[in-house]
Amino acid sequence: MTSSFPLPAHPLLATAVELAPRLSARSAEIETARRLPEDLVAELTRAGIFRMMIPETYGGLELHPALSFQVIEALSRADGATGWCAMIGSATALTAAWLPEPVGRAIFSAPDIITGGVAAPLGRAERVEGGHRLTGRWAWASGSQHCHWLVGGALVTEGGKPRMVREGVPETRLFFLPARDVTLHDTWFASGLCGTGSGDMEVKDLFVPDDHGFSFFAPPHVARPLYGFPFGLLGLGIPAVALGIARRAIDELTALARQKTVVVERRLLAARPAVQEAVAEAEAEVRASRAFLLETIHALHDEATRGPVSVRGRADLRLAMTHATRSSARAVDRMYEAAGGPAVFHTSALQRCFRDVHTLTQHAMVARPTLELTGGILLGFDPPTPVL
Repeated sequence: MTSSFPLPAHPLLATAVELAPRLSARSAEIETARRLPEDLVAELTRAGIFRMMIPETYGGLELHPALSFQVIEALSRADGATGWCAMIGSATALTAAWLPEPVGRAIFSAPDIITGGVAAPLGRAERVEGGHRLTGRWAWASGSQHCHWLVGGALVTEGGKPRMVREGVPETRLFFLPARDVTLHDTWFASGLCGTGSGDMEVKDLFVPDDHGFSFFAPPHVARPLYGFPFGLLGLGIPAVALGIARRAIDELTALARQKTVVVERRLLAARPAVQEAVAEAEAEVRASRAFLLETIHALHDEATRGPVSVRGRADLRLAMTHATRSSARAVDRMYEAAGGPAVFHTSALQRCFRDVHTLTQHAMVARPTLELTGGILLGFDPPTPVL
């Protein structure tokens, strides 16, 4: 693999780091509210967090994916829910490049635009003249309360039957929906990432014009390297959030270990060999998996500047994403266990790190079955479905 990192420092990353203490101070408030406070959303908007992946031609930042990754990671180190919502808002805005130019420009040129939604094809879109009639209900619509537009994935039907792209492959599309036309259901009562507001979104028989829908199997209208990056870019923020949370857990355990005295042993927790070993292993897991992921991001971005990204490259990205996420969870587990009793109290950030990281490991894009897909490709098998 070749790569061109490290990249020059970017002001948005500096802004994310500067925001961190204020985010951490409001973590309990965010968790109790089960959504991001409006003033915090406004601050993230002004900073440009939601414009990281929007094409420059529409006034966006169009950052290198490694930079977007680091911004999301920095926010997540401060507060996992904030990092997750920043990831959803910026990643769904990436789809601007696939919308027809007049629609993309009309939606994304507004400096305060925030998008969200769910790409999974959980809806049904009946083909009609001039567009589709969309019906569906999507879970995990994170941050939808503060969005202006929401994306919903759907299976396309015609005459009530799935419309086939080719034998055995039904057509799926993503649809851009004005938030005012979408019903939000307050269903987000979860163990972790509580402040993301990830309830359900629903539409019934909503007409969506042709120019407000698209397929990732079609080439983007904005032909830039960022949009030649694999579809996995939409999920790239998941390991960024996980790694940020893991780094926070290491920070918290390190601070606790230097202060807490183990009464029976009459020494600091930091002096216990088992704790030293846990910190060393967590540090190695986080840094190694992060390095693998960043190496893959850079390699694939370089490949995208030369042409389509190979199936092997796409598989490498999926592998690096899953590995980083699950390595982060193992690192958090080590820190939680090493802390002992203090980690169980709500006053400890470690218990939130533990709950948050194990919530995001359940996401389909980084679940264990992704290893079956990537492992099969590494062993020379053709993938059973296209690797986006």
